[in-house]
Amino acid sequence: MFEELDSTSRPLNDDQAFGLLQELERNTTEEIRRQRSHFRLSIKANVVLQAGNASDLLAYKLKGVTGDVSEGGCSGLFPMPIAVGDIHRLQFDRADLDLPLTFARCVRCRLIREDAYEAGFAFFTPISLPEEVVTGSGAAAPA
Repeated sequence: MFEELDSTSRPLNDDQAFGLLQELERNTTEEIRRQRSHFRLSIKANVVLQAGNASDLLAYKLKGVTGDVSEGGCSGLFPMPIAVGDIHRLQFDRADLDLPLTFARCVRCRLIREDAYEAGFAFFTPISLPEEVVTGSGAAAPA
């Protein structure tokens, strides 16, 4: 899809730029959902975010809430921006969502408002969603 760029690459011509813009326009919310590799569940669960490295564990501790969860990752809302590319540990409130301590890489973070940032995480190992959440007897619904 993308050609490798190096320091000798030339700028895009008008036709190339137009083609890239057309490709971006096709990236609708429905198209992105269709391409996801895991089924997502909308669920509001409390989560605590900390550094993934043991030596940095006490550097920060942010409380947030999930927006959705899948076997491969989750999204959440936090009061401060999360560093994209960094590894974090996520501890879900077991009363809300019975999942073990999970390590994940932050793959995106965007400003929602001055005190709210939405972040997306990719888990390092797939998780198994609790059966009561998947079957609908919990608080979740398909996303």
